[in-house]
Amino acid sequence: MAATVMAPESVTWRVHIDRTMWVGGVRSLMLQALHPMAMWGVWQNSNFQEDPFGRLQRTADFVGVATFGSREEIETLAARVRQIHRSLRILNHDTGRKEPLDQPEFLLWVHCAEVFSYLETARRAGLPLTDRMADQYLEEQREAAAHVGLHAEDVPATVAETEAYFQDMRPRLRVTDEARETVKFLLWPRMPENLKFLAPGKPAWFPFGALCYYSLPKWARDMYGLLPEVPQPAVTAALRSFRMAMNSIPESVHDLAFMKPTREMLERSRQALAAEGYDLGGGLIGLRDPRRWPSGRTLTPA
Repeated sequence: MAATVMAPESVTWRVHIDRTMWVGGVRSLMLQALHPMAMWGVWQNSNFQEDPFGRLQRTADFVGVATFGSREEIETLAARVRQIHRSLRILNHDTGRKEPLDQPEFLLWVHCAEVFSYLETARRAGLPLTDRMADQYLEEQREAAAHVGLHAEDVPATVAETEAYFQDMRPRLRVTDEARETVKFLLWPRMPENLKFLAPGKPAWFPFGALCYYSLPKWARDMYGLLPEVPQPAVTAALRSFRMAMNSIPESVHDLAFMKPTREMLERSRQALAAEGYDLGGGLIGLRDPRRWPSGRTLTPA
């Protein structure tokens, strides 16, 4: 059995180890917010407004464990997440009724918006992936969907299937007051108490938030209409610059952005992979290089 849920030879590893995940993560929140029930679920059952960074860190923690953690770690975490989802309800403002949060339609929307944001952002920023590798990534992410309670066979497994899914979903999407406030908040967030010391640098956040917003598909930007349009080639160039800058940060420094349990999980992953014969001289991000893999290992999609 592999030391980690997703081996370094998987496409998931190549996408999730890339630092463009930070843009993809915020972009996915903006996209997810367009589904009224998914948005109300977050708004009513979390402290997102007070602690947006905590929400991002918790998402990063789950994605990290589902990629770099052990099978035991993700099974434990996923069971806890499913239990929490089963206990929560959403007040449907259209009907006045409360509904379960863990309905497959809502879970599927959140999953697809998240993983497709990661994939599209990384490819646009310059991560070299063939079309077949992009399809393989979505196929691999069916396992992640199963962790939150979906049936893998019900989840789009190719780029074409995912694009068709978004096309089918568009009539059900709209900009609620909560969605609009969420995107405004992501463009200019309030600093939580534990990050008040960063307040003087808050203006630096806006270019990052705007980059996430402008990386949304045009139909989503048209729905929000919060910022004036800019040339998309400039957005692509900014994404590539962001990726280059972030990927140059030493792994030990970058890991400080994660919560302590995530940092500890990543260290356990390094130790387990080293024991399997992987060369960890370049850290986890260095394992994108096949020359650091044990003899005989190859990239998942031939």
